[in-house]
Amino acid sequence: MNTGKHKVLKIFVIAGARPNFMKVAPIIRQIQAYNSNYPNADNRLEYRLIHTGQHYDEKMSDVFFAELGIPAPDINLSVGSGSHAVQTANVMTKFEPICEQEKPDWVVVVGDVNSTLACTLVCAKLGIKVAHVEAGLRSYDREMPEEINRIVTDALADLLLTPSADADENLIKEGIPQSKIKLVGNVMIDSLVANLEKARTSQILARLGLEKKKFVYVTLHRPSNVDNQKELTLLIDALKQVAQNLPVVFPMHPRTRKMCEQFNIRLDNIEKFYIIEPLGYHDSVFLTDTARFVLTDSGGLQEESTYLKTPCLTLRPSTERPITLTLGSNKLTNLENLVSDINEVLNNAIDLGEIPPFWDGVTSSRILNALIEAG
Repeated sequence: MNTGKHKVLKIFVIAGARPNFMKVAPIIRQIQAYNSNYPNADNRLEYRLIHTGQHYDEKMSDVFFAELGIPAPDINLSVGSGSHAVQTANVMTKFEPICEQEKPDWVVVVGDVNSTLACTLVCAKLGIKVAHVEAGLRSYDREMPEEINRIVTDALADLLLTPSADADENLIKEGIPQSKIKLVGNVMIDSLVANLEKARTSQILARLGLEKKKFVYVTLHRPSNVDNQKELTLLIDALKQVAQNLPVVFPMHPRTRKMCEQFNIRLDNIEKFYIIEPLGYHDSVFLTDTARFVLTDSGGLQEESTYLKTPCLTLRPSTERPITLTLGSNKLTNLENLVSDINEVLNNAIDLGEIPPFWDGVTSSRILNALIEAG
């Protein structure tokens, strides 16, 4: 007989690094909204937000929690930096006893950082179900550590929540059963939609003395771009050339700044070249929205610029988000073609495209529905 009571579903939501924060914020808000509609404790969802501490710098972590309205983590593993092996192992050894003690029904991992892989491995060994948000994305470049994380996480996860149809196709080609795959859309866009109005009140352009659509927004941090002295020198030289005609705003990632110092690349006294500290979410969204174009190696900015219809040049040989190329405003570039690609953008030769299906700001609702149905 149905008594009307349901087993309380216990969910762990994992955040490891800055790209994760914009993905977990809408999920947590959706859980809170769900619980507010169910005063009966038997129907509520019990969740824990676990921050692995993979990004521990205040500029890379705390400011995003504050701006996105993410509650303080219930548990912080504080793993810090280290090699891929060290960081992954530290997350695993600290996360395993928490799982053994708390016994969650679902662990929700997002994206493709080391924490995503590490928590998934722990759960697979303990028989705890994993839902992977942003499943199925592939660059087909195994030199990217994130690609390894994506492949292994998807192979082990029990519920694969995809952002676009191409991700479904990738998973099916890899032999994942259709029953495990659910197209839900892009949860990053939920954060963007929820924060866009506030982001547009940013004063960062006023502080820099710049005008809308009359500057370039640059973010570069991947080892493939910044860890090689010759390539980083060529890249900075190319940006100096751009700055002669159009101001460049470059919030510099700690890794990029460290490598510039190590290679003795001069960054001071360059006219119209604004090298600033890493930005909060609202300032970053505002710059993406108002830039003449974006130059990046970030996955998230490819998506945000597509939604905002800002031209984007991605300095990578491949992308795990091909929909931003086929439907959106993104184009891949390299050092050899960078100057000509920039000129193409400035001559309005790049199609600004359209917003992909299910990038509508309500993906988190579909994610939670999928979890409840599966749970």
